[in-house]
Amino acid sequence: MDVFAHALWAGAGVILARRRWRIPPRVAALTVAMAVLPDIPHLIPIVGWSVFGDGSATVVREYANAVAGQTPSAPASVDFWSHNLYCITHSAVVAGLVTSVIWFRRRVWMVPLLGWWSHIAIDVFTHSREYFATPILYPFTDEGFDGIAWNTPWFLFANYAVLSVTYLLLYWTRRRSLA
Repeated sequence: MDVFAHALWAGAGVILARRRWRIPPRVAALTVAMAVLPDIPHLIPIVGWSVFGDGSATVVREYANAVAGQTPSAPASVDFWSHNLYCITHSAVVAGLVTSVIWFRRRVWMVPLLGWWSHIAIDVFTHSREYFATPILYPFTDEGFDGIAWNTPWFLFANYAVLSVTYLLLYWTRRRSLA
């Protein structure tokens, strides 16, 4: 799923959770940031190649907006680093290890980690084998579930339509409870 939609879904979750539990604004913002963060590290090698190598801003744009099965080619080292960073940030195994460590050390980070987990859970079903299937069992395997590519036009429309309805319902139910 695109980063904007990840932020919107996490934001909706935070709004709903804040109705029941006390979640400080800083924690809410960190939760939304953690929902977006997994899609950033794997772009670093691509952007680095475009700035310091033979790539270009056009290639970065094509990479970010590629349709399933048509990602632009990059040098092997750039593909290697980009792929592995994607696998690490989208792995339930890695997220589980990080969550376990945080559980014992800094429980204040448990709510923001839900943003990361929501990112992984959403991406499992919104990425296809042809377009960054989510490798939830990485490093044991980098294979992923063959879902619907989030950038398929009909799905993109449906996702934002459901997000719109979700936010309208959140707004309507809040206004109703205040009246």
